[in-house]
Amino acid sequence: MELLIASGIGVLTAAGIYLVLRLRTFPVILGISLLTYAVNVFLFTSGRLVVGAPPVLRDDVTAYTDPLPQALVLTAIVISFGMTAVVVMIGLGAFLGSDDDHVDDQADDQAGGTS
Repeated sequence: MELLIASGIGVLTAAGIYLVLRLRTFPVILGISLLTYAVNVFLFTSGRLVVGAPPVLRDDVTAYTDPLPQALVLTAIVISFGMTAVVVMIGLGAFLGSDDDHVDDQADDQAGGTS
């Protein structure tokens, strides 16, 4: 199970990095979202993968799941949602201001225009 989760984290990270390196706004936003999902899964699995164990230690329970990674993931989800909303608004403003969604702002050089 650990190999499957580690492979999933690797695939999410690789896809996120690939999309962040694109020169368009929308793929960059998707790449940032995939990277945040990869970090969230990594944080969640850092508390050890235990199936069916309670999150809080009680008197009659010997094995439990660490609740700290779950709290960290919940906080990270809220922060990533806010960050994604800000990046979408910045990208939308840049697109409406220049009628182009290139991140590097050099669209005329790639289209064969002369400066």
